[in-house]
Amino acid sequence: MSRALSVNDRQTSHHAYAWLLLGFICYALPWSIFAADARDADTVLRIQGSNTIGAKLGPALVKGLFEEQGLRAIRVEDTEVENEQQVVAETKTGQRVRVMVAAHGSGTGFTALQDGSAELAASSRPIKDAEAKNLISLGDMHSLAAEQVIAIDGLAIIVNPSNPLNALSTEQLAAIYAGEIKTWEQIGGRGGAINLYARDDKSGTYDTFKELVLASHGKALAANAKRFESSDRLSDSVSSDPGGIGFIGLPYVRQSKAVAIADGQSQPMQPSITLIATEDYPLSRRLFLYHAPSNGNPWAKALIEFAHSPRGQAIVEQTGFIAQTVQAVKVASSPEMPEEYQALTQGAQRLSVNFRFQENSAVLDNKAQRDIDRVIDYLVQHDKLQHKVVLVGFGDPKSDPARAALLSKLRAMAVRRELSRAKVIFRDIIGLGELLPVAANSADEGRIKNRRVEVWVY
Repeated sequence: MSRALSVNDRQTSHHAYAWLLLGFICYALPWSIFAADARDADTVLRIQGSNTIGAKLGPALVKGLFEEQGLRAIRVEDTEVENEQQVVAETKTGQRVRVMVAAHGSGTGFTALQDGSAELAASSRPIKDAEAKNLISLGDMHSLAAEQVIAIDGLAIIVNPSNPLNALSTEQLAAIYAGEIKTWEQIGGRGGAINLYARDDKSGTYDTFKELVLASHGKALAANAKRFESSDRLSDSVSSDPGGIGFIGLPYVRQSKAVAIADGQSQPMQPSITLIATEDYPLSRRLFLYHAPSNGNPWAKALIEFAHSPRGQAIVEQTGFIAQTVQAVKVASSPEMPEEYQALTQGAQRLSVNFRFQENSAVLDNKAQRDIDRVIDYLVQHDKLQHKVVLVGFGDPKSDPARAALLSKLRAMAVRRELSRAKVIFRDIIGLGELLPVAANSADEGRIKNRRVEVWVY
């Protein structure tokens, strides 16, 4: 009981600080910001980057922040520039407040941070090492302070609703988009020629597809692919073309049909909420806001805190993305599962979060570090601190299966150390090595996804 109170006290203190910050911003800061930016006095924050985030999620989060601050006459307006919006509101004294959201692709966000034309970069892929190097004068962009995972998305592979095909492997998908597989009949379907639809080069969606599908299989995008800046337009084009295939963020499936995807030895997986939340779905991805640690813009900091809050994550869910809220999910047993795992499916539930690690490291990555607090909150709220938790570690293949099993258990032990700070007493710690892969082990990205720790609760 005493530890539960200390966890709650810690969270209460954290939330109290956030609310004090929001209140300070609402009533005191707009005037100082206006004075500092004579070029456009009512613009308090500029967000540049991903169309996936900027089209709906970014403006919705800004609107939610304004509502929490008690601003009024809040509205989202299109501008004269395509894929750019502004969220406008008024303070209680009638002062106009505006946030600009430009959505021209993830890469443009990092360019905007560098040239000072934006305070937040919205990205549907992790920052590249070269981009981080260019921004080193602003701070470490790989750090927990700079990199904020605000939502999880699944890259859906869409076809026309009349297409009978239900599943593809990433290998087949790469061959299709490289122009090597040219007809649906070559992969057991029907409909004649395959027509390729793809996002544009500035898009984080395209960067993710290129990395997870094309590059991992040594392929390049065919020159005849039709390219789109807008997610909605791409999806609508596929849904009206019987021979069409496209890739898109989960909220933009619209009238098209999503097919199941397999990677390596994994089973074909539909882009379901649970499989995307755990990042097991082969084409799952994280959505980011990047904030230069050296930038003191209080609106940027307030929006980040709001995005992580329960209200912010509810908005994530309302806009069609996957929230990072922890939930318990019943998992169906299947014959390919090892006995220990089947036993878990019979008596326990799996939490909708996986812990993953920094590349070539036993250190939890930035998302996992925040997920520790989320899991602790769940365990406290549901009285699961004492002998109710099982950690299951996984990894990639090694020459000695016993070594793979040991490394997977050590990963679970790393998570155990973090959760033990909240006085969690564990029921069991299991290491299953290379079993039940969720991605191909032929590329670094797949091996990183397979090096994971699941949390099960009784």
